[in-house]
Amino acid sequence: MTHDAVIYDLDGTLVRLAVDWDTVAEDVATVLRDRNVDPRSRGLWDMLTLSSETGHRDAVEAAITDYERTGARDSERLPLADGLPHSVPVGVCSLNAEEACREALAVHDLDSYVGPVVGRDTVGSSKPDPEGLLAIADELGVVPETTVFVGDSESDATAARRAGMAFEWASEFDQARYRA
Repeated sequence: MTHDAVIYDLDGTLVRLAVDWDTVAEDVATVLRDRNVDPRSRGLWDMLTLSSETGHRDAVEAAITDYERTGARDSERLPLADGLPHSVPVGVCSLNAEEACREALAVHDLDSYVGPVVGRDTVGSSKPDPEGLLAIADELGVVPETTVFVGDSESDATAARRAGMAFEWASEFDQARYRA
């Protein structure tokens, strides 16, 4: 089946950001400790949530985004990126910061093939909440039921289901039907 639009996840789907996520988590824990917040043994995304609850989201976002922007500049282009452009509109919905997404797309000359880009900091929520996917579908002028989200994680699959979109794994997605 061909859909009216394709939305991609970014990291692990179109590109692989050159980010050592363990180092990012260690630095985020330091940012929180410096603000008298005990991160305990939380993972990175749980610390991001904790930062929102304790009023330190901006500082934590800045730390993560710095790594992501650098990682975007040094990112690896993945095979799905070579299938662009498409004959249907394309968007990107990512857990990475929007700025880093745009940087990675520009580095690999993909930005002219992609319309709306939604990062974790673009709308009020992040995946697996469907808000970002729905915002992209709305901006593209398509309905969720005729849109496919291509990703590489269970969170991506859950977001697509919650948005009422089809989901395809990046490793299995056949782009040939969308060639421009």
